[in-house]
Amino acid sequence: MAQVVSPAADGGVPTLHVYTNLVQVPTLVLTMNQDLIDKPIAENRFSVSIDSGHWFPATHVRREGDDPISLSILLDVSGDAADLMPKMEDAVGKLVPLSLHSRDRVSVYALDCSLRRSLNDAPANNLLLKTAVGAALEPWMQHKRNKPGKGCELKGHLWDGLGAVAVALSDLPGRRVILVVTDGRDTGSKNSWDAVRYFAQMKGIAIFALNFTPGSFGIESIGRGRGGYLPSGGRSSAVEKPLISVCELSGGVVMRMSERADLSKSLERFVTMLRERYIVEFPRPGKSTAGEHNLEVKIDKGVYIIIRPSGVSVPLPDPALAIDPMTIQMGPSETPEEGKRKVMSKPQ
Repeated sequence: MAQVVSPAADGGVPTLHVYTNLVQVPTLVLTMNQDLIDKPIAENRFSVSIDSGHWFPATHVRREGDDPISLSILLDVSGDAADLMPKMEDAVGKLVPLSLHSRDRVSVYALDCSLRRSLNDAPANNLLLKTAVGAALEPWMQHKRNKPGKGCELKGHLWDGLGAVAVALSDLPGRRVILVVTDGRDTGSKNSWDAVRYFAQMKGIAIFALNFTPGSFGIESIGRGRGGYLPSGGRSSAVEKPLISVCELSGGVVMRMSERADLSKSLERFVTMLRERYIVEFPRPGKSTAGEHNLEVKIDKGVYIIIRPSGVSVPLPDPALAIDPMTIQMGPSETPEEGKRKVMSKPQ
């Protein structure tokens, strides 16, 4: 916090003005097998770098815990993930109250012939979530029951749907997160995956994907709470590359799920990932510049290969405060220094 002390007009009583000067970044930390870290990581091991500038020790680090979440769930029924949908209503409902709590807000969407929203920013509630999932999927179930030729054509516009969900979520409070259940295929969106990635980063939205692979092969990993997640290299890895980029560059991850996995446990594990993210805090750079910046987080002496910070908007200081003699300014050693590395270009 930057502090301003000025004498008041009535009797010289000092007045304290406080200005926000702290940046918080939710950071996902996993092992190479996407396992959670059992032992808490000490906060003095975290450092941040902006645009490849000098590494700066985090001011404070804590687990996210029960911070309110603004969660949007997108159910993509246009591909292999459709096999999961008959179980989705009960599985999502079971997230409350053990995983999601009343302070969390949830929106529910389905993507088939078009994008449809059945719940908008509502408090997490077991019955409400079950009803919303059922309502979102009901038109698709009707299409399945129709005779061939009478249903709609499944478009598979994943990036358009995901982008629309991100726009609706972008101004909501709390830790903004999207969970998309999908096979990762897109067949003709107007928006590119890179445009979705860019928007999510700019708005601090972390995107997670539950990627179902029917008829999967290979050895399944059996780490703590994994519930049947597949390592990279399965038959769908080629079509997943854009999905992997969107998730990892926004601070999330793709969770591959096999036919032997328990859907309820997979969804519970996703929320546990959110609760066990680290909130990394540091002062705003003393000489902040407008525009996009690259943020990196590292952990000293760590063996963790997945460290995914979410995007964050850093407010620029009021120019008047910079020249105000009553403002307590932070010195260069007290704030991170921006480097000169160019951030990933904005999609055209």
